[in-house]
Amino acid sequence: MSGWCLLSYLNRSGKMKIKEREFETLLQDLKQIATEMGAKVRFERGDFKGGYCILKDDRTIVINKLSTFQRKVIILTNALKELGVNDIYLPPKLREIIEEIADAQ
Repeated sequence: MSGWCLLSYLNRSGKMKIKEREFETLLQDLKQIATEMGAKVRFERGDFKGGYCILKDDRTIVINKLSTFQRKVIILTNALKELGVNDIYLPPKLREIIEEIADAQ
């Protein structure tokens, strides 16, 4: 998918790429935000990509555990946008990453 090359963000010093090892940390940060927003994040196996849904009144984000960290970050970012992440405070770096990923979709 050509979107992977777009997983960089602009800051004052210029353009920086998200390194592969940073995706795991980013995934954990995004998962924490989802939890704080009242959503459960589940990593499951199956023939699906993942996304946000409501199961018996519970807000749940299901992500295929076999996906790459990059794909997991994209799915979780899109789900957070649906949950209304724009309405809460996020550290500027994290917000920039979320916005760029969402814009790349």
